[in-house]
Amino acid sequence: MGRDPGGAPSAGDDTLPAVVDAQVQLGSQLAIPRAFLEYQAENAHHRMTAYGHRVERERMLDRVLAVHQDDDGDRLVAEMDEAGVDQAFLVIPDYSHVARCALTPPELAGHIDKVNRRHAGRFKVFWGVDPRAGQDGVDLFERCVTEYGFAGLKLYPLCGYSPSDRRLYPYFEICESNGLPVLSHTGPGWGPLDFEYGTPLLLDEAARDFPRVNFILGHGGVTHVEEATYMCAHRPNTYLDISQFHSVLAADGWQAHLNRLFRLGISHKILFGTCWPSYRLSESLTGLVSAFAKGQPAVAGLREADRRMIMGGNSLRLVAGTPQSTAENVGKDHITVTDRGGRA
Repeated sequence: MGRDPGGAPSAGDDTLPAVVDAQVQLGSQLAIPRAFLEYQAENAHHRMTAYGHRVERERMLDRVLAVHQDDDGDRLVAEMDEAGVDQAFLVIPDYSHVARCALTPPELAGHIDKVNRRHAGRFKVFWGVDPRAGQDGVDLFERCVTEYGFAGLKLYPLCGYSPSDRRLYPYFEICESNGLPVLSHTGPGWGPLDFEYGTPLLLDEAARDFPRVNFILGHGGVTHVEEATYMCAHRPNTYLDISQFHSVLAADGWQAHLNRLFRLGISHKILFGTCWPSYRLSESLTGLVSAFAKGQPAVAGLREADRRMIMGGNSLRLVAGTPQSTAENVGKDHITVTDRGGRA
């Protein structure tokens, strides 16, 4: 059992290709504003009533709030275990400039550090920032990196800024110095916010100015796909994830959509992701992950090497130089399996 020095499985090895979810959130009202969840419930209620289902608004809100009580991440990790997800990028958007939040940014950072230590080795934390935070925001991010060992930067431009805003450059400089990737939301999001800031090309200036920083277009395989894919094809430091893939607007379904995406020749730039637990009321993480097992329609005809890169290898490369806890045992695109559930 074990690996040879190059990281490839040796005979009788108990390692399997890593499954890394490149975008999950903490399903907790400590990390997500109640107003965000209220809008999510209202949107779900509108959709269900349009199809003739009688559901009271209050009941729908109660259901949404009930699945966002996972303050310590135990439920999330249990779902990852069941689905065979070895590691995940835990993204913490900064909503503090657009909504009332339960915790201040420093308080939330401290809480996320506790969650990360509680589940050592399971998360790479991407800390959310907003350019309007000024030097206090920069100092907090630096603390998150040096003291807490957070592994990336999260941008949610819909809050009202361009991802290439010059006020973000001090954050990018910290990322450059520490080998940290930047994950920027693209496409639509929380309804009251400005979707204009969700276009991938807004990130292009930052990607040009910081060629040694890797930028990930969150949901880039789902919305604004043409822009996202040609940026990935022509910018060596630009990647995309496919989180929220099962909600893509494609007449022939999300499986066919992703199969076309995977055949564009940029499999080395695509990261598997789910945006879990946003869909706890309608999906299971196990179901979403298993849809990418060998031979499934989304990956039909895909070379196994490409499938492995998408399902974890690409994500592991992006965080290879970031801090690791002693509980982590990551080698190239393989992770030692320790009593985890089924996997893709």
